[in-house]
Amino acid sequence: MARIRIGTSGYSYTEWVGPVYPEGTKAGEYLERYGALFPTVELNFSYYRMPEAEQLLAMHRQSESLLFSIKAHESLTHTIDTATWRNAAATFRSAVSPLQENGVLGAVLLQFPYSFHYDPDRRRYLDALVRSLGNFPLAVEFRNGQWYNNRTLDALRERKVSLVSLDMPELQSSPPIMDVTTSPLAYIRLHGRNKETWWGSDSAARYDYLYSEKELAAIAERVRGMAVAAQLVLVYFNNHRRGQAVRNAMALQKLLALGEVEPHGR
Repeated sequence: MARIRIGTSGYSYTEWVGPVYPEGTKAGEYLERYGALFPTVELNFSYYRMPEAEQLLAMHRQSESLLFSIKAHESLTHTIDTATWRNAAATFRSAVSPLQENGVLGAVLLQFPYSFHYDPDRRRYLDALVRSLGNFPLAVEFRNGQWYNNRTLDALRERKVSLVSLDMPELQSSPPIMDVTTSPLAYIRLHGRNKETWWGSDSAARYDYLYSEKELAAIAERVRGMAVAAQLVLVYFNNHRRGQAVRNAMALQKLLALGEVEPHGR
């Protein structure tokens, strides 16, 4: 049975002061407070600005028990420039390497948009990107359903790259829910199920969702199923509005603690 680690996508939300962090908590104290609640966190700031090695090392020192997953910079997944992406990948790799050297890198998340279609050029690019990131543990999230085929799964298995298992609204354009293990790492992202606001201009409303007890019980079974074939299962809640991700992550930890898995520690 795999190790299971549960956390949230991001931790630095001012609106969590009160619902999650004690009143008066300063921004510089968020990570330490977070580390007292969960064993892992998914860093998302790195999508918007390229991370730096010293910055990530400082975060590790602030909460040494945390296992970090980190989203790749947008220049590698969304705004790809064929002339410069290799330099961007090298910069990103240099920044993240200290986390791996200290044994606290859970995964690098490559989240591709719906516009990243399944075609020869993009398949070649993905292969080159995976190779450029060396021996990092990698997890790939596709938002375009064209990628969900046996050829993709075989290629991911060959490269020991995890296919991210998604939970999101069931819309016509949504990718299928596939709990398939393609590497020793299983990676699950829970975005909420807000059909009405998913494509709206208010991105905050998209993630304003609280999973019910019934929904969490079903998710717990999915996690247990993936834990059979993996060595490590990382689960991140992205429904971060008003600390709802924290409430759901804590509830899922309790559900899984009743089974044969141990969700705490590294």
